[in-house]
Amino acid sequence: MVVQYQGKQNGIPTTFTIRINGNNLSKSSSNYEVDLLVGDKQLPTFTTSIHQSLSNCLKEIYLFRKHNNIKFDASSEKVAPKRVPYDLALYNCHKNTLFMA
Repeated sequence: MVVQYQGKQNGIPTTFTIRINGNNLSKSSSNYEVDLLVGDKQLPTFTTSIHQSLSNCLKEIYLFRKHNNIKFDASSEKVAPKRVPYDLALYNCHKNTLFMA
């Protein structure tokens, strides 16, 4: 799943891309990998890129965003057409984590 936001890093307007790859290991377990990109450049996040939950992935992006003076415009959200319906539902449930105060 790929989600894009318009935003600013240190006051400079840019496009941010969040790539989420859900690896369903079994019916009861999933792992999620997340990448944060500015343009085509992948940004290093704080911890591992593999998480037990999508919520933890989004929390990591939030912390990285906060630490690096990155702001997303929530109204500019664009979700790429290729997506897993379950991941989209889960993302929509937890995306408020990206915009915590």
